[in-house]
Amino acid sequence: MTGTLHIVGIGPGNKENMTLRAIEVIEKSDVVVGYELYLHLIEEMLDGKEVISTQMQEEIDRARAAIEKASGGHTVALVSSGDAGVYGIAGLAFEIISQMHEKGQKVNFSLEVVPGVTAANAAGALLGAPLIHDFAAISLSDLLTPRDVIEKRVASAAEADFIIVVYNPRGSRFRENLGRAKEIILQYRPGTTPVGIVRKAYRDGQEIIITNLDDMLKYNVDMVTTIIIGNSVTFGFENYMVTPRGYSKKYELLQGAQDNL
Repeated sequence: MTGTLHIVGIGPGNKENMTLRAIEVIEKSDVVVGYELYLHLIEEMLDGKEVISTQMQEEIDRARAAIEKASGGHTVALVSSGDAGVYGIAGLAFEIISQMHEKGQKVNFSLEVVPGVTAANAAGALLGAPLIHDFAAISLSDLLTPRDVIEKRVASAAEADFIIVVYNPRGSRFRENLGRAKEIILQYRPGTTPVGIVRKAYRDGQEIIITNLDDMLKYNVDMVTTIIIGNSVTFGFENYMVTPRGYSKKYELLQGAQDNL
């Protein structure tokens, strides 16, 4: 019997923001593997299934358990919040599978990665239209990436005038990295630069704040927060944050609307 491993991005975790394919593969899977928080978000979809739940920082155990179950002929959903291929578990699963190949172990199951709504997409939608031009996504977690590498990436993105999406802005083991990132970015753009802070996007307790670079550290920020820092042309509009693509420099945007008045 051939098994199947679906690596599934569940987006923010509610059905309304999951892809139809994500819902389909979770429903047809007989085993669902994931971090306990992610499984709690989709618990109404887990009835009658074998559920393998692990704690934070037990990603290797999750990936191995899912691969083992798929190797045994099961249809498995290995779930990740957001998109499993963006700071998610898809890369780790592929690393383990590639090592199996190198050791001559045959992988006897089919494999599919199912995309999901990323934290950047979710936060961007709630803020309005901040990601309309080129942007860089940077995680501030230094648990797996050296701090000096993170700081170099922040500086490069700031100097190049990218909109910057900050993942994992502050954790219990790396509390100072966001402050350091702010210091670096202030070398390249003014303190009035718009900043959007979205906590628990599309989940209970959701918070949406539009502030600026100078004041961004005044607000509650944690590992379920995504921060979007504007570029040199990003502006605030009522309760929204907008980055122009450049249309107004090339076209008269209101001409057609005025002609119809």
